[in-house]
Amino acid sequence: MTTPPITSRLPEVGTTIFSVMSALAAEHGAVNLGQGFPDFACDPALVDAVTHAMQTGHNQYPPMPGIPALRQAVAAKIEALHGRRYDAEREITVTAGATQAILTAILCCVHPGDEVIVLDPCYDSYVPNIELAGARAVRVPLTPGSFAPDFGRIAAAITPRTRLLVLNTPHNPSATVWTAEDMRRLEALLAPTDVLLVSDEVYEHMVFDGAEHQSAARFPGLAERAFIVSSFGKTFHVTGWKVGTVAAPAPLMAEFRKVHQFNVFTVNTPMQHGLAHYLQEPSHYLGLPGFYQAKRDLFRNGLAGSRLRLLPCTGSYFQCVDYSAVSELPEMEFCQWLVREIGVAGIPLSPFYGDGFDQRMVRFCFAKQDETLRAALERLRRL
Repeated sequence: MTTPPITSRLPEVGTTIFSVMSALAAEHGAVNLGQGFPDFACDPALVDAVTHAMQTGHNQYPPMPGIPALRQAVAAKIEALHGRRYDAEREITVTAGATQAILTAILCCVHPGDEVIVLDPCYDSYVPNIELAGARAVRVPLTPGSFAPDFGRIAAAITPRTRLLVLNTPHNPSATVWTAEDMRRLEALLAPTDVLLVSDEVYEHMVFDGAEHQSAARFPGLAERAFIVSSFGKTFHVTGWKVGTVAAPAPLMAEFRKVHQFNVFTVNTPMQHGLAHYLQEPSHYLGLPGFYQAKRDLFRNGLAGSRLRLLPCTGSYFQCVDYSAVSELPEMEFCQWLVREIGVAGIPLSPFYGDGFDQRMVRFCFAKQDETLRAALERLRRL
């Protein structure tokens, strides 16, 4: 007997670079600064809140869009931070993580033949999501080196077929953030169009040096066309819980929920209750910029005397470095060599580009215990 053949929906997709580098790190006993997740525990109070929810019987299906208490807490948080009031009943939905949120947003509004603009380098789920919707991804590169948006190129990429633009700030992998002026320029650029926006803001609470996160919610011309995606996993150090949220105007959210109810229906009940309770104390997320800035500074200071050139890190929990003074190897080969010979795993930037653009840059994740970072720094200083 033979298995019938199948025509792949994603023929170009293989194993992700994150899985490849994590496996290589495990094989060689390397310090893994590759995949973007913490190696430290979350607040025990959050675990206690979830445990309490389980013990008190919150273990059956919740409402499809999420439990009211959590949606209300999210709406209150957005209003307090960004000044826009979302209706918790009609405009906030709890999702099975940010990746599901982004896929659902794309599927609910993108049709075969449409075009979706993504800004390279970009997170690796965006383009496969677009292709699953039968659309075409139009890659517009950010400015090499600075990763600043090139609004001339973005404007030139908009055609009558453009349905959606995907924005990510703070940005993975470059660790840059969009300024208020950047957001206003995008607002003006999209104003005469019907182009929708997916604003991936999962690192919203990791913006440094006293700067503020410029959410699309702050800009009326963007908010009225945006699906704004957030992640409790990133914010509260529980990436394995896979719980996120989307905020969008009611007409957009109505379409979002049509897809959401048929790809996950709803999201883990006790986690939602625990998160709703935990969000009542704003310090749990307001303290994150200082927490991660301390880790950023520890890592950057430790590399200051090395031959790795540090790129600016204004947001997220990533640090990019230029290794051109160390090696002429292409990024993928250098990262493999770094694991085998130095004992530290990073992620090459080239897989985040559609054309594999190679700048001799590596991304490290500093969402790690200080002792993990110090162990990595001791090895990296050998370069």
